Amino acid sequence: MRVRSLLAVPVLALALSACNPAPTETAAPDPAAVKAEVDKAVADALAARDAEATKLHGDAGPAAYFVNLRDGQTVTSPFRVVFGVYGIGVAPALTDKPNTGHHHLLIDTELSDEEKQYAIPSDEQHIHFGGGQTEYVLNLPAGPHTLQLVFGDMNHELHKPIGIMSQKITVNVQ
Repeated sequence: MRVRSLLAVPVLALALSACNPAPTETAAPDPAAVKAEVDKAVADALAARDAEATKLHGDAGPAAYFVNLRDGQTVTSPFRVVFGVYGIGVAPALTDKPNTGHHHLLIDTELSDEEKQYAIPSDEQHIHFGGGQTEYVLNLPAGPHTLQLVFGDMNHELHKPIGIMSQKITVNVQ
């Protein structure tokens, strides 16, 4: 009786396996079709981002703005400054790609009409972010200070024919 039950186990397993069909092989996806799907998804995502920026900012840009600071805001030094831009891409300096550039932060100064014709100066009042950075920790003495973002091209010059600059804001440092 025990031998019959031992034989029944493999027979039952064989019978059950016959009930489950063998897995079918699926064809590998066509690389061109996959690329087309990815390209469409990227294009759709960029279009949605641009539509959201237009809705949020009121125009299609390009424009630069402060993400985390508002005109008249009081801050404690050091404080974080987050740069925003829409309608154009951020890329490191010397990147030769259309519709891209990088941020410059102007502190307690502005660009003269003459300075707007050349590369943006680089000093304590004109800070370059040629690595494509989008934020910075700023340490300023107490008192009011003006800040403005200027978006430069691959050569640190304003984009032509329009310059891309944020509104100038004043922060009060405690």
